[in-house]
Amino acid sequence: MSTMTIPVNDLKRYAAESAGSLTECAVEVLRSGHYVLGPWVNAFESTFADYCAVEHCISVANGTDALELALRAAGIVPGDAVVVAANAAMYGTTAVLAIGADPIFADVVEATALLTADTIRQAIGEATKAPRALIVTHLYGRLADMPEIIEVAKTAGMLLIEDCAQAHGAIGVDGRRAGAYGDIATFSFYPTKNLGALGDGGAVTTNDDCIADRVRKLRQYGWSSKYCNALEGGRNSRLDELQAAFLCRLLPDLERRNKRRREIANRYSLEIRNPGIATPPTAGAEYVAHLYVVTAVRRDALRAHLSSSGVGTDVQYPTPDYRQVMHGDRFARVFLPATEILCGQVLTLPCFPEMFDAEIDAVIAACNAWPG
Repeated sequence: MSTMTIPVNDLKRYAAESAGSLTECAVEVLRSGHYVLGPWVNAFESTFADYCAVEHCISVANGTDALELALRAAGIVPGDAVVVAANAAMYGTTAVLAIGADPIFADVVEATALLTADTIRQAIGEATKAPRALIVTHLYGRLADMPEIIEVAKTAGMLLIEDCAQAHGAIGVDGRRAGAYGDIATFSFYPTKNLGALGDGGAVTTNDDCIADRVRKLRQYGWSSKYCNALEGGRNSRLDELQAAFLCRLLPDLERRNKRRREIANRYSLEIRNPGIATPPTAGAEYVAHLYVVTAVRRDALRAHLSSSGVGTDVQYPTPDYRQVMHGDRFARVFLPATEILCGQVLTLPCFPEMFDAEIDAVIAACNAWPG
């Protein structure tokens, strides 16, 4: 029985690394007298838009609000159909259901757990009505094949939304970052994300002036001017000044942290050599290793072995969206083979920038020691 405990993530290490700078931020915000939609929010929105190479960044309260407000701003209404991945923890599906639209679940491919042009085409072909939008989730921090998916969306006349909650800073082969491919993109700044605040936060990015204007109004009650509610679906969904200030200070370090995540992930993929454990492929800048997820037919046995070896794990994600209890039998006829397999086999290993080399060695050794 190992005495070492290696967590899947450790936010205390993350905070300690930047404690001095973040404390200074907090003091600056406190003294400023501006706590909501002030200069720090403006600064972060401008900086993050430049980072993603897009015209607009509109910050909101969290990543799920970002998805919902993006759909609303783009004109998706009750009864519209929206294609979503079914293995991504209900985040996109939740936003679709919140506006009364209908999710069309598309399968993914086992090797990457991502939507592809082919799986999207299949979902469109089997749908009972033509979808108006598509949400592509860059799951685990790996970019989907966006050039091909863009062509599918154009051909089908679908609005393309990128869910970049796990992919801050990922770069495609054409040099574009996550958030610059879709008609709209959404981000979460939940503390565990690659760019994480010290609380909730989210953002919408777009090059569309009209959509950007609508999101800005929707995040503040749907106001066109103070106390004039012009848009349905508005709410209070604002990133506060304190979190914006933290994000401004943390953004310049994102590239270094992503590089470290990728180094850890690629070591795992190269050095875990257990026939009972399937590892994802090594990768370059298109993968920012938000999560490092392996698959194992005997997942529960592997998880128990790793726990006894002092290695923390998680299962992300165990239930297909269409099998969630809340749906009852609404989607009882939906069956997506790759999604079902992945939900039964995925296991997340520790992978975060502050990991010690000895911890990485221990995870690899524990995986290779599993009898399978």
